[in-house]
Amino acid sequence: MTRQVEFFFDFVSTASYLAWTQLPRLVRETGTEILWRPMVLGAVMKATGNQPPPSIPAKGRYMRTDFSRWARRYGVDLHYPSRHPVNTMAAMRGAVAYLDRPEFPAYVRAMFEGFWVHDRDLEDTDVLTELAREAGIGAEEFREAVDRQDVKDRLRANTDEAVERGVFGAPTFFVGDEMFFGQDRLDFVIEELQRA
Repeated sequence: MTRQVEFFFDFVSTASYLAWTQLPRLVRETGTEILWRPMVLGAVMKATGNQPPPSIPAKGRYMRTDFSRWARRYGVDLHYPSRHPVNTMAAMRGAVAYLDRPEFPAYVRAMFEGFWVHDRDLEDTDVLTELAREAGIGAEEFREAVDRQDVKDRLRANTDEAVERGVFGAPTFFVGDEMFFGQDRLDFVIEELQRA
């Protein structure tokens, strides 16, 4: 049986971006399968009473510095977007809509790198459709996909499930029933997978 790890994420999350850059290492070291779980981070935080780090200025400043340190350690680009946070609802609906499609990996890359490397505004419909096009998805097809009721319902269900299972932020990983929060907990995820 293939080992699996669930990855609850939102494109708006710096830590989700950093974790995403390290998923190939996780797969390589453990032979695991990633179960992608797009969710709406803002809704999770509201439901759990959590607050984004910038709501406490000193914490916000520190987290930016710390994430920059992690990016250097990982050897990946990280450029804080000129607008943050933004509403990523449409982008996350796109993740749900293409979850089981061949375009999904390219879509995730386009969104994460678009926002965290190239400062593309994920709240702007034109920007989203252009990023989708770069992932091989037609603009009209993308607009229709993110407006479908089944897509909206699936994203809502993912978000509700995350809250029910104890998720309070992103990224959150599950190996079976064991939960791990944060991109800096990947070593613990790997250890759990190796024990499983």
